[in-house]
This record gives sequence, structure tokens and C-alpha cells, in this order.
Amino acid sequence: MRTISAAQITEAVARLSIRANTELPADVAAALDRCRRAEPWPLAGETLDLLQDNLNLARERDLPICQDTGMACVFVELGQEVHIDGNFEEAIHEGVRRGYGEGFLRKSIVADPLRRVNTEDNTPASITVRIVPGDRLSLTVAPKGFGSENMSRLGMLKPADGVEGVKKFVVETVRLAGPNPCPPTVLGVGIGGSFDKVAALAKHALLRPLDQPNPDPFYAALEGELLEEINALGIGPQGFGGRTTCLGLAIETASTHVAGLPVAVNVSCHVTRRATEVL
Repeated sequence: MRTISAAQITEAVARLSIRANTELPADVAAALDRCRRAEPWPLAGETLDLLQDNLNLARERDLPICQDTGMACVFVELGQEVHIDGNFEEAIHEGVRRGYGEGFLRKSIVADPLRRVNTEDNTPASITVRIVPGDRLSLTVAPKGFGSENMSRLGMLKPADGVEGVKKFVVETVRLAGPNPCPPTVLGVGIGGSFDKVAALAKHALLRPLDQPNPDPFYAALEGELLEEINALGIGPQGFGGRTTCLGLAIETASTHVAGLPVAVNVSCHVTRRATEVL
């Protein structure tokens, strides 16, 4: 059994909150650069250049990539041989509180969905925990802005809708979103599970690097087909037209009921942020 203190968790989450908001993951930056080189539409190319300039300035000056520094979504892989000394969830919330304060990051969380009073420290965080073998604790902070989050959709399809129904739902989600999620987007797609599970699958799919296709060749091919169809919509960067509507997408699946075919699409903008530390 290995002991990790609550203080270590707080310090790590604080660091990750700042890093995730100021440095775009290498795989997303590479996808953006690759799409810029392949983009033939002049206005789209100019827009992608502006996005690159913004990323460079954020990195050089240690500033947020986007003014919406998001809801702090914290994904935990907790080794079953780890003992946490202290209050685990409060340690994460305190890390978010410190990181968003020390990093001068915008606080966007309201305590109640209808009474709308800001908590003023971006807590509570949204915490997802998976128990895994071993004696390590992996923490990933993935800030999620709501310009793109609000464009996400969930559908309970019929099994008879099959793969074509899934493709139609995903592409329609992007078409309906139009310029609202600040494209080029990144998409997390969940298929299967239950009503609640499929949304979690879609959110978790956003953690997979864009240069890592689904390990199942069937779903890897489906990811490629969907990306091609979405970019053929012509929405383009910030909705100005062009070939670059989506930088990449990842599909995660789960077993489901014989009578169901749940599908969820979690839409993210080109500022798909995540940072990880392993304790």
C-alpha cells in the first residue's frame, strides 16, 4: 500500500489547472498545423493563422488560450493500492480553487443552475474516478468551455438505425452547431451503454490524443469516415467556410441493451485542453 497525501493532490491539480489553460496539447496543436497546411480557402487559412498566433502568445506570455477557462473536469485513475491521507475530493476542489486563483483564470461556475450565484473560485470541480490496478494516481484536468459544450447532443436511437443512423446523428450535430462552438472542433463520440453512460463515454473520448485512432479497426475506420463527412460540410474555421471544420474525433463504446442504441456527441472547440500528472 502506498500513501499519497491530500496536499500532494491539491498541489498537482493547481499546477494542472494553470498548465491546461495556457498550453494546448501537442497532438491538438499538430492537428491544427496539419489542417492549416492543407486548407485551400484563403479566408479559412487566415483564420487558422490567427488561431496559431493566439496559441503562441498564450504560451509565450503564460496567458489563457481562451477567455472561457471552463468548468474544471478532473479525471482520476486511482490505483487500488493507493491510500489517500486526507479528504480526496476536497483536495481536488482546493487544487482547482488555488490554480484558478493563482493563474488569474476566469471563474465561471454557479452554485445552483437556476439561482445563478457564482462560487467565485471555479469550484466545485466535476470529478470522474476510475479504479485501476497498481499504486499510482493519475490526475487529468480538462477545462471545458461551454460555447462548445452547449452544442453537444445525446440521442437514444433504435437498434435498426445502425451505423448509418449513428453517422447521421453525429454529422447532424455538427451541422446544427454551425459556427457556434468556434470551429474547428474536436468531437468525443460515445456509443452504447445507458442514457447516463453514453454521455460519460463521449466526454472521456475527448481525452484520447488525436493521433491515436480507436484500437478496433472497425471504429478507427468509422472515425475516419465521420471526419471526412464533417469536413465536407464546409462550415470551416469560425464558420467562415473551408475544408477545416473538425480537427479530429474519437469514438468510445460500451455494451448496451438489446433494445437500445444510445449515441452522444460532446463537442469541443480547437482549444481542447487537458494536462496530466501521475503521482
